[in-house]
Amino acid sequence: MSAGDEQPRVVIRDKRRIDPTSGTVREPAGAQPAGSPPGPPTSRSAGEQMSENETAAAAAQPPATEQVTGDGDLARQLAERTEDLQRVTAEYANYRRRVDRDRTLVVDQAAERFATGLFPIVDDIERARDHGDLTGAFKVVADRVLGVLDGLGVEAFGASGDPFDPALHEAVMHDTSAEVSVPTATTVLRQGFRRGERVLRTAMVAVTEPENPAPASSESGPATAEEPATGSPSSD
Repeated sequence: MSAGDEQPRVVIRDKRRIDPTSGTVREPAGAQPAGSPPGPPTSRSAGEQMSENETAAAAAQPPATEQVTGDGDLARQLAERTEDLQRVTAEYANYRRRVDRDRTLVVDQAAERFATGLFPIVDDIERARDHGDLTGAFKVVADRVLGVLDGLGVEAFGASGDPFDPALHEAVMHDTSAEVSVPTATTVLRQGFRRGERVLRTAMVAVTEPENPAPASSESGPATAEEPATGSPSSD
């Protein structure tokens, strides 16, 4: 057979995992035998590990922009909470003032209502005083009733000779006299009572007015004589 007639050589590779003769498992080509110490990592494995470590470190450290944004959010939240606290404090102060004002109003109304209920008793006491009957145990009781009114801050007003005031007096009788120059309460038929600036009951009085009241002053001044009408003289 010549060299040109040489047949190609056939190579047969046995890729079976189990050896048919011994029955053991064959190790694949290029695999590291079992029990042998691991070899040094390849350059690619080391690079991948460095890349993973850098990525983890970068993820653990927040960016500078996020830190600035977080500080701004904290400052905004602090300003909002401070504003809420100031608003709540102002509302509470207004509430306290309103409650105090309402409490004072309720106390005043209760005191005035109680005092008004004692006025008829005081009228009887004054009539008894005028007739000389305010003596003995009756005088003790009368003094206690008048003391209660005094403790409530209620005072009586209305005496003969006071100038007539429609806000304080109720006129039930009228007459005239030359002895007075202004309307005057000459007779007090029933006392009035007030508590501070508030009038609880007007005084019932008889009013005496002057006989010749002073004329009202004219704002336009004294009257002048009528001037004759002027015109151009007629020619004959």
